[in-house]
Amino acid sequence: MSGPDLDGLGRADSWEGVHAVVAGLGGSGYAAADALMQVGARLTILDDGDGDRLRERAEILEVLGADVRTGPGSTAALPDDATLLVPFPGLPPATPIVAQALARDVAVWSEPELAWRLRGPGAAPWVGVTGTNGKTTTVEMLASILRAAGLRAPAVGNIGVPVTEAVMDPTGYDVLAVELSSFQLHFADRIACEASAVLNVAADHLDWHGGSAGYAADKGRIYEHVERACVYNVSDPETERLVREADVAEGARAIGFTLGVPSVGMVGVVDDVLADRAFVPERATSAAELATLGDLAGPSGEPPAPHVVANALAAAALARAHGVAPVAVRDGLRSHQPGAHRIQQLDEVDGVTYVDDSKATNPHAATGSLQAYPSVVWVAGGLAKGTTFDDLVERTRDRLRAVVLIGADRAVIRDALRRHAPEVPVVEVDAGKDVLMDRVVDAAAGFARAGDTVLLAPGCASLDQFTSYAERGDSFAAAVARHAASRG
Repeated sequence: MSGPDLDGLGRADSWEGVHAVVAGLGGSGYAAADALMQVGARLTILDDGDGDRLRERAEILEVLGADVRTGPGSTAALPDDATLLVPFPGLPPATPIVAQALARDVAVWSEPELAWRLRGPGAAPWVGVTGTNGKTTTVEMLASILRAAGLRAPAVGNIGVPVTEAVMDPTGYDVLAVELSSFQLHFADRIACEASAVLNVAADHLDWHGGSAGYAADKGRIYEHVERACVYNVSDPETERLVREADVAEGARAIGFTLGVPSVGMVGVVDDVLADRAFVPERATSAAELATLGDLAGPSGEPPAPHVVANALAAAALARAHGVAPVAVRDGLRSHQPGAHRIQQLDEVDGVTYVDDSKATNPHAATGSLQAYPSVVWVAGGLAKGTTFDDLVERTRDRLRAVVLIGADRAVIRDALRRHAPEVPVVEVDAGKDVLMDRVVDAAAGFARAGDTVLLAPGCASLDQFTSYAERGDSFAAAVARHAASRG
């Protein structure tokens, strides 16, 4: 369709001729809408939901001149004269409003893509992170390192703070640590990070992307146009393949991270030291010490799980690509505080440790969590999102004392256990949300022995039974606290 040349528009231009449609008035949608109003676009907001927070945002935008339509069916049709669609990240290409936009040659941009195009002169560079698992932790570590170097460096993007909000902030920043999901990358083609990383690629969101090839390709978009460094996982060949296929700026380097001894051009581990053989002049013959495994120890002094070390190495490589000194890497990793529901030790009752890793929402993440403990009563289940659990069970069956299953797709896990670990006891808990986790903890405690870990690492999304992985984790933690109180 004909319309304004969106590719020629930037922050300093008038967007008066643009009819922008924002589908979804969550945090990123609200930030996108606010930015579009600031540059003068005509704005329509569509959201099928309702609620106090949504109505409050709708009222503000209506006062500013936006056309806001909420309630069931609001996103069913794209306005006839729309020239740009910014969809909620979870809306797949097959969703009617997105499909209509694509069929009519209406531009479809993710919120981070809009943010990139609205960057002003001298804008802060982006250091980007994606991957099936570990994105949030790595971005938090990266931001902590950058701040330890004295930089104004917020963690933004899929982590919760919309990128557009940071880009439009009048105070400005030195550098942005940006978490990008495969959903956000699918509708992005201009983003050019200073450095970026794909931490890993495993089966997830296959229903959204139409298969593993589409999912991997969207992850790989974060390497496009990179200026300095593409950071990849040496133990995951798919991430290196994505680097090799990316169209990057001249001079950009491929930097691997490994849990083993690093080769030239990599960061890795030597004894208990995180070592840099990528960003030091004498890398052919020596390495720079960045931190120690002790700097990553948990609050109780427990050693870091392997995937935590991998995340730290990726964050260190990205920070070094930005020019941060080794001492800032050490100080940033020391001061980093892991978020809730990420291998969070809750309590020890009768010699049994209870751990909340509700953030493990796919089999790859759950595998990493299970491999951190020698003997586990595993709490799993929820929405599997088209993934399978055969590989997980084969790799972890020797660690499984028993399994407690919950959720809509628990049969997928149960069947994998029957095929590959029939000797492992399995109990299924089907109950309302108010009592579910109490029954789960009681069942798990019945199997556990002193020295075991009862681990909530569901391998699935939570939305069949809870509003979020956080609510699921909070419910589990509360049930563990009640169990501990009952034991005196």
